[in-house]
Amino acid sequence: MPTQSKARYIMIGGFLGAGKTTTVGRLAKHLTDQGLRVGLITNDQAGGLVDTKLLRGQGYATEEIAGGCFCCRFNTLVDAANKLSDQSKPDVFIAEPVGSCTDLVATVTYPLRRMYGDNFTIAPLSVLVDPVRARRVFGLDQGGTFSSKVAYIFKKQLEEADVIVISKSDLIGDEQREELHGVLQREFPEARILSASPRLDAGLETLFSQLMTDEQARRNPMAVDYEVYADGEALLGWLNATVTLKSEDEFEANDFLKSLAVNVQQRLQSEGTEIAHFKMTYSPDDGIAGELASINLVRSDYIPELGMELDEPSEGGQLIVNLRAEADPATLMQAVQAGLNKTTSAFPGLTAKLEHEEHFRPGKPTPTHRDGAEVV
Repeated sequence: MPTQSKARYIMIGGFLGAGKTTTVGRLAKHLTDQGLRVGLITNDQAGGLVDTKLLRGQGYATEEIAGGCFCCRFNTLVDAANKLSDQSKPDVFIAEPVGSCTDLVATVTYPLRRMYGDNFTIAPLSVLVDPVRARRVFGLDQGGTFSSKVAYIFKKQLEEADVIVISKSDLIGDEQREELHGVLQREFPEARILSASPRLDAGLETLFSQLMTDEQARRNPMAVDYEVYADGEALLGWLNATVTLKSEDEFEANDFLKSLAVNVQQRLQSEGTEIAHFKMTYSPDDGIAGELASINLVRSDYIPELGMELDEPSEGGQLIVNLRAEADPATLMQAVQAGLNKTTSAFPGLTAKLEHEEHFRPGKPTPTHRDGAEVV
């Protein structure tokens, strides 16, 4: 694929745990294999993001924007793009917004096109959706789900999408997938509905083609009640933590991650907390640069899954913890601390030192720009 005169700006959205980071990594590899230079921009309410660690570990130039969504940090988003341009001159920028963020068209892509249209072409907004989560939100299945104001954000993300991707489509059967496809098409008739499995690297060709060739649809931005939106975000607890692990002898970091994830999960389940996304990475001090172990949990009643694994035991390294759930942030911190205590006690000679942590509720979104309509 030839280098374009303008850089391509691609934003891949979706609720917490929808598979955004995996998809971003797959797309970055797909484009790199075609000879294109790629720059990645991750986003979070706080610093110390697992996604950034994972993507940098795959060798991609990645900038992290912390302290608010792209909509509220628009100027920082532009600065990050400029920094990547200075460093590696990407042909394509791939941006991964915060999983609790919506109204991206009016507050990010439309202002970007208006003010920087000479520099970028804007891809259709794609939004990933976890099919198990979606079936519960739309009342097709029973199971743990979110309160109405958090579900409001979930549905608004889908409403503004040009392309909705039923991610992790391998987790449900054909009949369930077709039923969900029908509901999504009925609820969001302006979107194209696709199915894919990013973790299996299956069914992504059509999405990638659209993201590189189609233009974002020009339509009036959706109406958003920012009071409900803010209330929904405020119901979510947020925790980012960095922990130093040291062992008198070598320990199996993969086993440690699995045990810690289960211990935290069980504590939160016992308190009736619905986990939105719980993910961790471990970087060994004695490993090869970029070597990681990672684990991921996207629902309270699911099984924590190892993504990347270490081939050798470790004597120590850095653990990054990102946990989002509909709960008091203090509850999340208590669960992680209790989980660390319980898990380290099962690994003789291992100590865990909490180096940094932030636990909070996101503040009310205040967009830098909003094109096309007034904020309700």
